Amino acid sequence: MAALILGWDIRAWNRWNYDAVVEHVAVTGQYLDRWTIGPRWNAGPGTEAWLLLQGTSDTDTGLIGHGVVMSEPFRPVADSPSGAGAWFVTVVFDALLPLGEQIGAETLRAAVPGVPWDNASGRAAMALTPSSEPGLRRLWREQGPTAAGWEELVSGTFPPQAVSRTGVNRYERDADARRVCLAFHGTSCAACGLSLETAYGEAGSDVLDVHHVVPPEIVGSGYQLDPITDLVPLCPNCHAMAHHQVAVPRTVPELRSLIAAAGHLKSEPVSEKALEAQEDARRILEAGRD
Repeated sequence: MAALILGWDIRAWNRWNYDAVVEHVAVTGQYLDRWTIGPRWNAGPGTEAWLLLQGTSDTDTGLIGHGVVMSEPFRPVADSPSGAGAWFVTVVFDALLPLGEQIGAETLRAAVPGVPWDNASGRAAMALTPSSEPGLRRLWREQGPTAAGWEELVSGTFPPQAVSRTGVNRYERDADARRVCLAFHGTSCAACGLSLETAYGEAGSDVLDVHHVVPPEIVGSGYQLDPITDLVPLCPNCHAMAHHQVAVPRTVPELRSLIAAAGHLKSEPVSEKALEAQEDARRILEAGRD
């Protein structure tokens, strides 16, 4: 089904030590808990879940977390103090903002107008329409915390090795830097050539990552970003491989070499200028033999 927005009224339910939960997610990449969804929803495993903090005004209402439903809806045992008749799902939260740093209601209304944010108060859950999902993901990517993607989580009992995390620095998350990078380099992966928008249509239009060629920690804190020379577009697969099991990220040529060695690098059309350059090079080489 469509993604769910889970309502959290902190005045009515506050059994979390929320600061500790935020720290737990930051360290381990996930926090598993059950969550009430009110009347039964058709929310099976894999359903994306967004956590909405419900306050009394715009200033204390806002988007505060993201996770994934990991179970079918269920009811607790009859003698449970959690509320007779309520339906629950198990949710693994993979990203949470500290209290006070939630993405405010005014911002949500402007960025994702297709969601009835003003009518969300008091609701345990509501469905997010598919047309609203790209805008909400874009907003979370720009203003939410750095976190592992939900698709990187493995279902089951969640031992520590089940979670894979890829670090993303603040330059790669900067919306203005991303726009400049893509405007100059284009919207195809610099390593494998995949255009996510061509492959998936509008749903893939905002999925392409931008990758920092040199880690900022190497060049120092006074460093000024150049979005054209310092950032390159990579699809999520190539971006993950750029960081996978290496201290210094792989370069685009290194990624292309890996793809080519595996036999998957597609050939590229040769332009007229490239053909002319090859011909000029051949003439120079032949002249040198004389």
